[in-house]
Amino acid sequence: MIVELIERLMDFLFGCRHSRYSFPVTIRGAARRPQASALTGTYVACLDCGREFPYDWQDMRVITSSSERREYVASLATRQAA
Repeated sequence: MIVELIERLMDFLFGCRHSRYSFPVTIRGAARRPQASALTGTYVACLDCGREFPYDWQDMRVITSSSERREYVASLATRQAA
């Protein structure tokens, strides 16, 4: 618990720039999916800190902020409506 608190404090103060990512991973089947892949089905991981991010294969980009997530969901809604 204390170690996790210290890690969060260090991340807040110094943070990771998330400049290096793994290759996108898509998990299929009954395997348990990471939280990051819940939005798009595909995710990437930061090679420096290990944090996972949703990845959009159609636009070929990492979705990092909550505003980008809202935009992605809105674009999905318009694609499905058309």
